[in-house]
Amino acid sequence: MTNKRREYTKEFKIEAIQLLRNSGKSAREIEDDLDIGKGVLYRWKRELSDTDIQAFPGKGTPRDKELAQLRKDLAIVKEERDILKKAVAIFSKTKR
Repeated sequence: MTNKRREYTKEFKIEAIQLLRNSGKSAREIEDDLDIGKGVLYRWKRELSDTDIQAFPGKGTPRDKELAQLRKDLAIVKEERDILKKAVAIFSKTKR
């Protein structure tokens, strides 16, 4: 049996945070009412305050995936380049 993670929409998360701010209930009570995990509401609140504009990005777009892959490839190429530079430096030293 596999446990699939529940996915919540950006709107749901924002409304839950507003409920925390305005209702006077504790976070645990709200988490129980909404049937979400312990501590999730505070994590959502922190994510919203840290990255207010782009909070809860979801799964992203294909363009975002492509950009992430390109950045990963670039990091690999830079590492390979640095290794080759070091190898050239080692082999180009003159022996005494």
